[in-house]
Amino acid sequence: MGNFYDYAPYAPTYAARPDYVPEALRALLRVADVTPGDLVCDVGAGAGHLTEPLLQYGLRVHAVEPTRAMRAEGEARTADYDEVTWHSGTGEESGRPPGSYRLVTFGSCFDLMDRPAALAETARILGQGGSFACLWNHRDLDDPLQARIEALIHEHVPGYGYGIRRSDQRPVIEESGLFEPPVHLSARRVVRLRADAWCDAWASHATLGRQAGTHFRDIVAGIRELVNDAGDAFVDVPYVTRVWVARTADRAGRR
Repeated sequence: MGNFYDYAPYAPTYAARPDYVPEALRALLRVADVTPGDLVCDVGAGAGHLTEPLLQYGLRVHAVEPTRAMRAEGEARTADYDEVTWHSGTGEESGRPPGSYRLVTFGSCFDLMDRPAALAETARILGQGGSFACLWNHRDLDDPLQARIEALIHEHVPGYGYGIRRSDQRPVIEESGLFEPPVHLSARRVVRLRADAWCDAWASHATLGRQAGTHFRDIVAGIRELVNDAGDAFVDVPYVTRVWVARTADRAGRR
């Protein structure tokens, strides 16, 4: 993976991250025209945050994850499902057979790889009329608490940025020439979470961890202090799941 980062240090707390907004996932599956029993490949599957909902929908899933510690978290989360197998691989070199999948997904990881190479690999392993999808779960930064957290982060890391994970993915998909124009989907919900667990989950924020360096612990501690100052055992966090879905350019027949 061209921009691969070692996620092993974040694996122990990654499972505590909130799930994707269900309405966004349902819309993704409708646009991709997948039905229960279809075979999909979840690339960068991590701790199974997208893998498990795909299984709950009744899909058969090949989960691909390069980091052993993350893969172990995902395997544990999906241990009760029969229709899933876990594999080592990357977005650029998935190791999966050609023309095999109805859908290939990238949950919160497409920004970490060589995107043109990953799109080419996706086209290789997709079956005729199959779909590519990438998605992220973003905090709504207009929320007052999230705005204070952002200010805290920028105090420690003045040049902090989210990179391409919050940018429009349509240009790179269209420039590949491998897919039809993508459909953009989004859905928002407010998640009520235990304050301590949500603060713990910040320790899995790899984008922040990479840029903050030695300041990472101080930032996580500062976020915990901001949340604790509210004096509530729970915190309401607004999330927006953003999705891009694109069919392969050749759509001659669904199956």
